[in-house]
Amino acid sequence: MHATLPLMRHFGFPAIQRRRLETLQVNVGYRCNQTCVHCHVNAGPQRTEEMSRETLADVVAFIGMSSIRILDITGGAPELNAHFRELVVRARELGVHVIDRCNLTILEEPGQADLAEFLASRQVEVIASLPCYTEELVDRQRGKGVYDKSISALKRLNALGYGTDDQLILNLVYNPQGPTLPPAQDKLELDYKRVLGERFGIVFNRLYTLANMPIQRFGSTLISKGQFNEYMALLHRSHRADNLEGVMCRTLLSVDWQGYVYDCDFNQMLGLPLRLEGRRRPHLSDLIGRDLAGNPIAVRDHCYGCTAGQGSSCGGALAA
Repeated sequence: MHATLPLMRHFGFPAIQRRRLETLQVNVGYRCNQTCVHCHVNAGPQRTEEMSRETLADVVAFIGMSSIRILDITGGAPELNAHFRELVVRARELGVHVIDRCNLTILEEPGQADLAEFLASRQVEVIASLPCYTEELVDRQRGKGVYDKSISALKRLNALGYGTDDQLILNLVYNPQGPTLPPAQDKLELDYKRVLGERFGIVFNRLYTLANMPIQRFGSTLISKGQFNEYMALLHRSHRADNLEGVMCRTLLSVDWQGYVYDCDFNQMLGLPLRLEGRRRPHLSDLIGRDLAGNPIAVRDHCYGCTAGQGSSCGGALAA
């Protein structure tokens, strides 16, 4: 049982609008082989929601008729969806760059022995969660033994050329351990590269620092510890207006496992649908032939998580 999260309209996040659509972020299901403390999806092994092949066909059709340049596949562990590989193949056939939001340990799971080779063969960019470069902190946040499996998975990806081949991009993701803002991204990236390189010979392209969103599992944890209001106040007072120009929701569209659409993955988890005239809960099929540029974005106070400090997005910090 999770604590009930308050309605987040206290501070009043600034109104913002969409630009030209570039990225389709598709959540293919909430099932995961891990149960991480910071997870804004509340994913885990017991979740059963999974995108069907029919909805996957809607996704592919939309890509083919739109200006989408990037397909960003997420979950849960997206690779656990039975149709994950088909989606990758069909998107790549359309000339779209594909990103896999990978938790690394999935590469060590039964039935996934050839997953790394599959991703490399399709030149899929891997964005992998590794919330610290030390075993103690990773296992504390993600579960005992996760660090060792993650290191093993990174070595497998490196052996295939990830991190060294220009066509095989490997980026890592850092999340704070608690209700704090991430440290400076560039400096932490240097620390990651030094430690992982010296200890394991691991290389990667970029480190993305992401703020923890006060929703779902992390939000419930904050409430149970009496830290929710304090964290929200931190996000609000750390807001930087110049980060509004780079927030991902301006050019990204989020799709849930049933094909319904949202301004971002965080709004998806809060049930805040894309604002579309004539549609209370728009589906991807409702958007065919529509230009979303200038469309108002649904905002609440959790949006300060993207504009606080150096900013935070699916592509890491927004400012130096």
